Amino acid sequence: MRLTSFTDYSLRTLLFLSAHRDRLVTIQDIADSHAISKNHLMKVVYQLGQAGLVETVRGRNGGLRLAKEPKDINIGAVVRSTESDFFVAECFDRANDTCAITPDCVLKHALHDAMEAFLAVLDRQTLQDLLPPAQNAARPVKLQRGAAG
Repeated sequence: MRLTSFTDYSLRTLLFLSAHRDRLVTIQDIADSHAISKNHLMKVVYQLGQAGLVETVRGRNGGLRLAKEPKDINIGAVVRSTESDFFVAECFDRANDTCAITPDCVLKHALHDAMEAFLAVLDRQTLQDLLPPAQNAARPVKLQRGAAG
């Protein structure tokens, strides 16, 4: 299973906002921290706002903040809302399935079960679960360019 860049950027945005709850954050702050295009992040933030996860404050001193508490943001729900589909193989897309073995294939059932297990794990996670331990919660997380994650 591979998540799209859009989902990756959505999760990074939520994590960044969680780590900087003491202030409003700009899209440029997130773009600079993660070396992501500001234009891509604008689309991400728009969708997160539509989903009720991010609140935008307009004006000269405006910015972004979480619209919900991290404990109330379910990671499985975020992934489902940001992924366009979960076609892990051609046979998952009935409209475009040209695989000759689809009618008798057992693999598609195993792949379906694996995908469901993947999402079930994410359904058990909240944004709060992905934050650093409580002793580090008072200080922002330092993210470094080029670091894995």
